[in-house]
Order: sequence, then C-alpha cells, then structure tokens
Amino acid sequence: MCGLVGFVSKNENHNSNLNLLEKMSRSIYHRGPDDFGQYIYKNEIYLAHRRLSILDTSKNGSQPMQSQSGNFVIVFNGEIYNHLKIRNYLKTFKNIQWKSLSDTETLLESFDLIGINETLKIISGMFAIVLLNKEENKLYLMRDRIGEKPLYYGYNNNSFFFGSELKVFKENRYIDLNINSLALSKFFKLGYVPSPLSIYKNIFKLLPGCYLEYHNISSNFNKFELKKYWDLN
Repeated sequence: MCGLVGFVSKNENHNSNLNLLEKMSRSIYHRGPDDFGQYIYKNEIYLAHRRLSILDTSKNGSQPMQSQSGNFVIVFNGEIYNHLKIRNYLKTFKNIQWKSLSDTETLLESFDLIGINETLKIISGMFAIVLLNKEENKLYLMRDRIGEKPLYYGYNNNSFFFGSELKVFKENRYIDLNINSLALSKFFKLGYVPSPLSIYKNIFKLLPGCYLEYHNISSNFNKFELKKYWDLN
C-alpha cells in the first residue's frame, strides 16, 4: 500500500520540522511497515515515505528516491503496471544503468528524461506521487486517472502540507482543522465527500487525473496551480 507525507515550511526551526515530519509519518505506519525514509531539501522541503515492499523488496527500492542526475526526488504510493515497457522505451533516449527492479525508479528516470506530461501520458497504473524538481524549484503532486490512490493537500499559516490520509494533518499544530460545512452537507446528501473537498476547510483532495504544480519553493509566498492531464472523454 505505502504512504507518503511532507510539507514545505517557512519555519526555520529544523528540529521542530523533523519532529513534525516523524509524527506525521508515524500516523500512517500501517500503510508501510517494511521501511521508512525521509529527505530534507534546504531545510524547506520535508518528505517522508512508509513502504510496503512489493516489486523490489531490497533497499534499492527504498524511498524517498533520487534520480541519477540528482535533480529529482520522488515519494510514490501505487503501482505502475507497464513500467518494464517504459524502461524499454527510455532506451531510445539514454542507456540507463538501472539500480533496482522497482517501478519507482522507472517513474523517476522517466520524469527526468521526457518530462512530467509525457510520462503521465504513457504510464498505466494507480498512483499518488510527490516529485521535487530542484533545478526548477518546483514541487509536483500527481494522482492517477481514476483516483484509486488518495492524496490530500492543504495550505495554512504560510506552509504547504500533503499526505496519503487525513489523519496526518491531525499531527500538525500549524493547521486549523475546522469542519467544512459544505463538505458536511454533501456527506449527508451523497453519503461521501466529493473531491476536491475534504471534511476540513483547509484540506483538499487532489482531483483524479490532475497534478498540482507548486512554484517558488524558496520564496516568501506560496503559489500553486492545478492542471488536468486526463479526463474520461
């Protein structure tokens, strides 16, 4: 199953941020009891991953994983069914010396070689992905076409947060978890809370077939935009 958590924080207290990251990841231990990893970039980007080992059970498949170029870092929940075909396709661009048998590495090198949009066009599977592009100073959140894998995000008190489950936000004292009355009324009417709403005002579900592009990580403001890469039509 696997699970991911993380945030972009303007809080300069590194120890406090690390403690928060560990609390958030501990709350989804059940999603990935096999392994735990974290990655910190410039004391601003904090990523953590709980792993349930499936395709490559060795440490070579551990996350967060960094691309061979060093420019991309990924945390990923899901499975890419055609990742071996993608590896063959990538041979036309570069002779990659693969370090693992994992679909995580396939995704990572594909994003690096052919870009976000092209990779999302050719992959088949279920996924929730967070990808850091150091060179462009951007963070991407991506969700599969039908929305099989969950991915939540929120912005509050000058920080941007994300995770595989709503419970990760309960560990975060920087987020005001006030009930969203519109989401509550939708729940009573439909029996569920439709995307992009969640039961909390400041937390949202990333829409299926969409990705979120977060800009200017190191700036004093936050800016992100949602882009649709697929729809049923």
